[in-house]
Amino acid sequence: MLVLGIESSCDETGVALYDTERGLLAHQLHTQMAMHAEYGGVVPELASRDHIRRLVPLTQSCLKQARVQYSDLDAIAFTQGPGLGGALLAGSSYANALAFALNIPVIPVHHLEGHLLSPLLSEERPAFPFVALLVSGGHTQFMAVQDIGNYTLLGESVDDAAGEAFDKTAKLLDLPYPGGAKLSQLAKEGIPEVFHFPRPMLHSHDLQMSFSGLKTAVLTAVQKVREENNGNIPDQTRNDICREFQDAVVEVLTAKTHKALLDTGFRTLVVAGGVGANWKLREALGSLKVQPPHTKGKSKPVPEPVKVYFPPMEYCTDNGAMIAFAGAMRLQKAQKAGVFNVKPRWPLTDIVNS
Repeated sequence: MLVLGIESSCDETGVALYDTERGLLAHQLHTQMAMHAEYGGVVPELASRDHIRRLVPLTQSCLKQARVQYSDLDAIAFTQGPGLGGALLAGSSYANALAFALNIPVIPVHHLEGHLLSPLLSEERPAFPFVALLVSGGHTQFMAVQDIGNYTLLGESVDDAAGEAFDKTAKLLDLPYPGGAKLSQLAKEGIPEVFHFPRPMLHSHDLQMSFSGLKTAVLTAVQKVREENNGNIPDQTRNDICREFQDAVVEVLTAKTHKALLDTGFRTLVVAGGVGANWKLREALGSLKVQPPHTKGKSKPVPEPVKVYFPPMEYCTDNGAMIAFAGAMRLQKAQKAGVFNVKPRWPLTDIVNS
């Protein structure tokens, strides 16, 4: 089955072709980063209009790259939510209209399910079951994944997502949009432990997380630095703040990941979402081992290795490939064709076993 995937949930327009026998045949991605940089963040109306401009040429480019025709398509998958309402409508309208014209089914896909399954696009694919850490600009969640559509929410951020905290902290440091990636780069030049920021909910004994307090701690530190430097932030000081902030986020995520693996008994971890591209997080989770608790009177247990899977870097951001793949998996499970609507707010747990 050949599935066309459409992603338009925020500020990237992604189109891809996935064949259940031959794999990913083509994918095209247009980012609106430069357009939104002028405003310091995503402008929903501009995002929606740009999706409309890009969808047809990107689709035609994919078809040409894969050397297939519209008539070869078996289904069209599109991001139904969550995301920006207008941006979702642009993709949904296009997908439904094209599917109607071709008389083929249209498959609505949950954006986070696309991210969650994106490591399955790698040559080395994780086997079920596994713990998934979804870590992006809008969501930070732990899921126990038994199979396609069989997900259990283990814990999540109670306020800012990790990616959101990165971007907001970058803005406090006067870094250009999008600042999260730039903050991560500057952290490499930072000196550890010059600053000391909290690790919120590190010892909460559950899998809930919080990053808004960490952001507030950075704000306090930045205000003090500015007062001492005539309103400026020295370059090395900025790097040191970036280093400590990133270390704090990664320490929390690593500790919570360890607990998620210990609680579920799983020893396979999948990391997905934009923050999955962060070098420090990849470094920390890539070497993670599970240390079972020590029971009094028994010998200390040996740390257990963990198989960790990251999506290829090009699939960490929003993209059509993950939507095409998720749609194809749903189609194989005989999911019913969708209807013309979008869900800007849509918990991933709503699609369990659907």
